[in-house]
Amino acid sequence: MKNRSLAVSVALVSAAAVGGCGLLPGGGSETRTVRIWLMKDSVTDDFLKRFTSAYKQDNPSVKLEFTFQEWTGIGKKVTAALESKKAPDVIEVGNTQVAQYAESDALWDLTLESVRDLGSDDWLPGLAEPGSINGSQYGIPWYAANRVVIYNKDLFAGAGIEQPPTTRSQWLEDSGKLNRGGVQGIYLSGQDWYSLAGFIWDEGGELAVERGEWQGALDTPAALRGMAFYKKLQSYGEGPKDADEETPPQAEVFAKGDVAQMIAVPSAATVIEKRNPRLKGKLGFFPVPGKTPGRPGAVFTGGSDLIIPENARERSAALDVVKALAGAKWQTDLARTMHYVPNKTTLAAVLTGEESTAAMAAGAAHGRATPNSPQWASVEADNPIKPYMTAVLRGKEPGRAARAASERITAALAPH
Repeated sequence: MKNRSLAVSVALVSAAAVGGCGLLPGGGSETRTVRIWLMKDSVTDDFLKRFTSAYKQDNPSVKLEFTFQEWTGIGKKVTAALESKKAPDVIEVGNTQVAQYAESDALWDLTLESVRDLGSDDWLPGLAEPGSINGSQYGIPWYAANRVVIYNKDLFAGAGIEQPPTTRSQWLEDSGKLNRGGVQGIYLSGQDWYSLAGFIWDEGGELAVERGEWQGALDTPAALRGMAFYKKLQSYGEGPKDADEETPPQAEVFAKGDVAQMIAVPSAATVIEKRNPRLKGKLGFFPVPGKTPGRPGAVFTGGSDLIIPENARERSAALDVVKALAGAKWQTDLARTMHYVPNKTTLAAVLTGEESTAAMAAGAAHGRATPNSPQWASVEADNPIKPYMTAVLRGKEPGRAARAASERITAALAPH
């Protein structure tokens, strides 16, 4: 899962290496072996034990071989595998990576392979849309994670705020109340472009649009409104205007105890509590507010899809494995085990009682992914959105700065 950040040897993980769960014994000469690449830390050994044990009972003639991969350098490794004659049968990939792999015509088109049976009408848009290229479904949504607002309950109470805000206007008002007496209303760095993307989408804007060819779109009125909101919210704290959320790490800043809110994935709370145990039990979570009550704001959805290579040796058996992993039973187990958002909006109820993950699921229902261009990685490599944000926060005319950034995005998205 890109940017959300999820070493094991890239060689085949043996049964012993995963406590006996990586290999599913088959029976006889007709046993089919389905080889599956998963990313490091995507699942626990216990989850794999449960899954393979149950799968063995239902599919005694199928053997599963799991290999765990590192996210670093995975793009080149997957591309090489897709071009080889020994591709794995199922591969976990970041949701925003599907387009670049599909461009090679090396993925199996799953549109007609019972995709509707997997509940595609209810898939999270931030996972389903990146998996669909020109009307064909190549990536099957597996799990998601996205940003929420983490807040200090004591600081909220001290400011007389009894309930978290549910609209953008209330969020701004509350942040203003909190931003006094040595307290930062919110810590928001100047180059948190994933959060900016959500505000742009809420306004009806886009980072880039496809009109025959991909073009940057930061200079549209809607996108500029999203940046204006970001600038107002960012003013209620002391986040640096020329750095992203990792410089310095925002969880460490929050842990000092004088920051009321920050936008982050829920797992950041673990970092905060480790650095400042006095905050344990004092952190709350709510979805990024939207423009109207009852509808959380749009957020960037990170996560993973499952793909099947065109040249996979066991495509039919691989599809059955994907159906199981993406089905309600194992989605429920995975969500509760890993604190992920399941791939369907109707499964959000399985997270009831888990404040942080439930807040994440509420936002994921309105989540989006980055533009579905195979060249989007080129934009992020030398990201023009970040200096654009800094320029606006420092007072440069937004329209001019946005046009310059959009031109750079257009150039990066040009076919190579």
